[in-house]
Amino acid sequence: MRREELGDLMAFRSVAEERSFTRAAARLGTSQSSLSLIVRRLEERLGVRLLTRTTRSLAPTEAGERLLAALGPAFDSIEQELEVLGQYRDRPAGSFRITATQHAIDTVLWPKLSPVLRHNPDIRVELFSDLALTDIVAERFDAGVRFGEQVEKDMVAVRIAPDARLVVVGAPGYLANRPLPVSPRDLTQHDCITTRLPTYGGIYAWEFEKDGQELRVRVEGQLIFNDVGQVLRATLDGYGLAFLFEDMVGDHVAAGRLVQVLDDWTPPFAGYHLYYPSRRHASPAFSLLVNALRHQKP
Repeated sequence: MRREELGDLMAFRSVAEERSFTRAAARLGTSQSSLSLIVRRLEERLGVRLLTRTTRSLAPTEAGERLLAALGPAFDSIEQELEVLGQYRDRPAGSFRITATQHAIDTVLWPKLSPVLRHNPDIRVELFSDLALTDIVAERFDAGVRFGEQVEKDMVAVRIAPDARLVVVGAPGYLANRPLPVSPRDLTQHDCITTRLPTYGGIYAWEFEKDGQELRVRVEGQLIFNDVGQVLRATLDGYGLAFLFEDMVGDHVAAGRLVQVLDDWTPPFAGYHLYYPSRRHASPAFSLLVNALRHQKP
């Protein structure tokens, strides 16, 4: 295979995966017009149409889907092997994409990765903030971050944070003229600031446990967010009760800006874990990041 033919296949793969010449061009660092010419040249050489184009959309044809399925594993293998070759360099190098919630990025990933990246300029990291339970293989991420109980069994999981805890809090002004909830069921009588989870498209049901009894309460309120930072701001402003990470609200509770309730119904659970496919090559650069993130018990 000639070099230009390999380049044509790489270009087609990017366009087919992105479903857009514009996004594929940005991904490859080239122009949209050049990509269009390359794909057209590939189609002419193969004698089949690989992409269906309209004014609003672009998608692979049946032949294009078949070619894309064959190219994926082959190019992934090449990329992994090239990454492993980085071990022969004087300094660790490589580019890595990690998907995580904003809370995990703020409290774990960035504090631990920042000093590593400062001393290893040849390592590039993309931190993608997302509440969804992303399929890291399909979305081409090198790793993801989830709570321990959410990690699939076929993944390598590395604990990167201590146990976590969600607690119910409200501003003193909101609670001033309302009875304090003594059971999770009492939350249905309160205004609660809720979160929509993109994975399921629905409102997150608050989960509680006490003495082996588990309860899921579907709360309601005036406000719905998809970002916990916005939930915290609204809670401090007195719009209702919220279910937030204890490390986010601890200082506010200590200062009297928030009141914590239902404390005996919110036990800790397995904290954040970094996870990645078991078949992934552990290059020196990736191993360096994993070791930096690994949770050290006090």
